[in-house]
Amino acid sequence: MAKVDGVRSFDALRARPVAVAFGDERLLVASLRDIITSKKAAGRDQDRAVLPILLATLHEQEEE
Repeated sequence: MAKVDGVRSFDALRARPVAVAFGDERLLVASLRDIITSKKAAGRDQDRAVLPILLATLHEQEEE
């Protein structure tokens, strides 16, 4: 991706990655909070459609 809406730089994403197991490997991915920020900034119909699910998931994660 050349651009991520709502994210000022890729360095910002690198500062708060989340490690996810993928088979025997670990991948660093954007945090759920950063994904939500990007979806809000993009403002496309498909992005707005998934926001309630993403926000509920974030809320559940924060309660743990």
